[in-house]
Amino acid sequence: LVIGQIGQSLDGRIATTSGDSHYVTGPEDIRRLHRLRALVDAVLVGAGTVASDDPQLTVRRVPGENPVRVVLDPRGRLDPGRRVFTDGAARTIRIRALHPGSGPEEGAGDAELFLPASGEGRIDPSLILARLSDLGLGRVLVEGGGKTVSGFIAAGALDRLHLTVAPVLIGSGLPSVELPPIDRLSDALKPAARSFRLGSDILFDLDLRWRASWSRGSNLGSTAAFRHDGESGRPRPRRRAARHSRSVCEGWRNSQPDVDDRIRYPAGCRFR
Repeated sequence: LVIGQIGQSLDGRIATTSGDSHYVTGPEDIRRLHRLRALVDAVLVGAGTVASDDPQLTVRRVPGENPVRVVLDPRGRLDPGRRVFTDGAARTIRIRALHPGSGPEEGAGDAELFLPASGEGRIDPSLILARLSDLGLGRVLVEGGGKTVSGFIAAGALDRLHLTVAPVLIGSGLPSVELPPIDRLSDALKPAARSFRLGSDILFDLDLRWRASWSRGSNLGSTAAFRHDGESGRPRPRRRAARHSRSVCEGWRNSQPDVDDRIRYPAGCRFR
């Protein structure tokens, strides 16, 4: 299970031009985010988020254990003195790009993983997730920033996206989701969506599982596993029978297939 997380303004910004993002969304959404951290094995952020926010990425607003913190830092540009590398609050893994003859000049965190990168220095999200799965980290929250979450969406690597919109206009600043350009509106992603009010914010829970399954080459990655959507011409995944989904927000009702029957959740919180 891989969930993306974005908190944005009405005009699609996640921070000001100076990088200030504390906080775009309100306290109810922040508590939801901490609850989500408590339910996953690992929380992943890009180097830009660590450089601008120096986040802790721990569970503080609700009861629960801290996830493993994963920092995507292909170029190894981050200062090893950042809190995620030094505070000892949770295990931290830094992921760097593997180049011939490369190696860490200075270690950061509890472990460093070197993974093959493209000519532009980007690491395939599917490769990252596969390596984390090998380490027993199967439930991953991709928390930011906008470029990192966008990269996982573009790669078809997210099962769900939680996008919270706050009633604020920033005007200019760092954008939320940025995907490769399309020529026709009919080519836009149109995931199944549910919405929930969190104080003055609205959370959109977007189901991207058909896209993720197609990208990962699973049994859903065949036309036999999809039915046709007459409106958009886009294939949609067939519902699996006899299973019921869970959700990360309190009080959500069963409506979609289970993600993992083995997960046990704190009282009052369900994963759908």
